[in-house]
Amino acid sequence: MKKLAILGSTGSIGTNSLLIIQNNPKSFKVVALSADKNVKKMVQQCEIFTPQWASLRNREAAKELKIQLKSRNIKTKVLSGDQAVCELVSLESVDYIILAISGSSGLIPILHAIQSKKIILLANKESLIIGNHLLMKEVKANNTILIPIDSEHNAMFQSFPLNIQKKMHSANLRELGIKSIVLTGSGGPLLKIPLHKFKNITPCQACAHPNWIMGKKISVDSATMMNKGLEYIETHLLFNTHDIDIELVIHPESVIHSMIRYYNGSIIANLSINDIRISIFYALFWPNNAVSNLPHLDFFKLKKLSFENLNLKKYPCLSLALNAFHSGHAAIIILNAANEIAVFEFLRLKIKFTDIYKVIESVLSILSCSNPIMLEEILEIDKLARIKTKEVISKITK
Repeated sequence: MKKLAILGSTGSIGTNSLLIIQNNPKSFKVVALSADKNVKKMVQQCEIFTPQWASLRNREAAKELKIQLKSRNIKTKVLSGDQAVCELVSLESVDYIILAISGSSGLIPILHAIQSKKIILLANKESLIIGNHLLMKEVKANNTILIPIDSEHNAMFQSFPLNIQKKMHSANLRELGIKSIVLTGSGGPLLKIPLHKFKNITPCQACAHPNWIMGKKISVDSATMMNKGLEYIETHLLFNTHDIDIELVIHPESVIHSMIRYYNGSIIANLSINDIRISIFYALFWPNNAVSNLPHLDFFKLKKLSFENLNLKKYPCLSLALNAFHSGHAAIIILNAANEIAVFEFLRLKIKFTDIYKVIESVLSILSCSNPIMLEEILEIDKLARIKTKEVISKITK
């Protein structure tokens, strides 16, 4: 039985993970749950799974959770604050971590999980890319395995045999005959909307993804295609692809989640319906292939599988991400911090959709930092980038 801690349990990945766990009670035990401040959902989860520990980042919400659990005679112990998550991932009674915290706030928890030698089911690309080579160094030093949950990277992971998966982060893909990895993207909710209308895009439009139900931040990232840029960087880190090309292709149907192109001319593609539970299910049961009751792809119901070239003029945020990757670690940290703040302000209606790109570009041009050597330097660059981003936004909104 796998003993789990789920970080971000009240979000989309967390709730879908718990649905699978609930349907397979003999395979999993939930030891700990954590979230930001959703007391109502956390109470419901504690009632069903009776974890030993629950944590809410917001201290006032944690106080309310403690009251609610006590009134229901639920014995779950409640923690609060940022440090609590790090305590949960370090528990000896936990061997698997589902990391579904949104944004860069997952960096410190994932570092503690790696150093605690846990198997990590990763649904947080931001923490990985800002941790970058320093984080991957810890992965190798602690012989940790990162199993991606995002559909694209999970599909890539599934394409490799078990012996390669176990050393994925140090594998030499060129020796396996791999020429390139094809990273597909749906094009997001704005694919059919002309560029001249982008300045009037609302948060509701940007979050209305045609294929996936996701959180607001990642939905906006999908609309700007920043998400594909972050996935490009994540692919390089997860699969050690420093000498392997990564092709970016628009695939509106989101049926093919990624492809591996070999030198011999053949291509291996991973196909499934648009349901994140398929990736979660695979990751939860890895290294075994369990039988799922999730829907399977019906080829006879497919109308078409289409592909388009990327229009970087329409998606300039993707260009920023690709340029940041080639500029170095510091640029990636700045890019991610500026994007998180800009998306947050767009969702609050403080800036326009097209301002997201302008803000990030401005911060990248203003702020120049040396590539970090220590964790503290990563955190300092992230802090400086957030301060600078808020300054840039304040000038726009005057």
